[in-house]
Amino acid sequence: MSMDLHDAVTVVTGGGSGIGRASAHAFARRGARVVVTDLEAERAHTVAGELGGRGVAARCDVTDLDDLRAVRDLVLDRFGRVDVVMNNVGILAVGPVEDIPLDAWQRVIDVNLLSVVRSNLVFLPLLLGQGSGHVVNTASTAGLLPYGFDRLPYTATKHAVVGLSESLALYLRPRGIGVSCLCPAGVATNIVEQITFYGEPAAPQGPAFPVVDADSVGELVADGISEGRFLILTAPEAADELRELGADVDLYLSRLTKDAG
Repeated sequence: MSMDLHDAVTVVTGGGSGIGRASAHAFARRGARVVVTDLEAERAHTVAGELGGRGVAARCDVTDLDDLRAVRDLVLDRFGRVDVVMNNVGILAVGPVEDIPLDAWQRVIDVNLLSVVRSNLVFLPLLLGQGSGHVVNTASTAGLLPYGFDRLPYTATKHAVVGLSESLALYLRPRGIGVSCLCPAGVATNIVEQITFYGEPAAPQGPAFPVVDADSVGELVADGISEGRFLILTAPEAADELRELGADVDLYLSRLTKDAG
């Protein structure tokens, strides 16, 4: 389900840096108007300023339903509609699974997964009412493939975001609304700011994907919306891994275990 981003009204959470900032720029280059939201208001205003007249800034804590409602009201007051919602906020708890406490799990689930649920509650009624629009959920290749045991709360939530997005696509596409799931591999961003470490570092295990710059990811997201694509990968090699996993899960897990040994 393709969408022309020219004059589209887009909302980006976590838009003050990294993939969110790059996507905001990519949308604006295609003629969209972009509401840049971030927990850090200064970052949101900086990125909105970079977009010139096409950018609007708002502080938003995605764990607060009222903050998301305030963004919705701002967008409607300013533009009268919403066309694209990109749910892009994510944090990590890293370490051996036995060392990561319950409150860290709860925090990661609240930010990475329930933020998407809150966004759906706030914005989907608008998209459904107008019978058009597009939702982008940022997951990860760690949500497609079983390698992220060193960041298990993140991995679990990203698998959940992938599953949520797949089912959401089945529900929304017949109603005129597109859904994309962005699954980046290595991306050069400031994500380290959002990592909390526990215990001794665990050695990551799994395929080594190339690291790409955030700007190229933003272009992939904009192209994915324009072309109506569901799965957006930053590393095409991940598709080969996904096919191998689907062909024989036991064999795939055995190979990863053997490679680790």
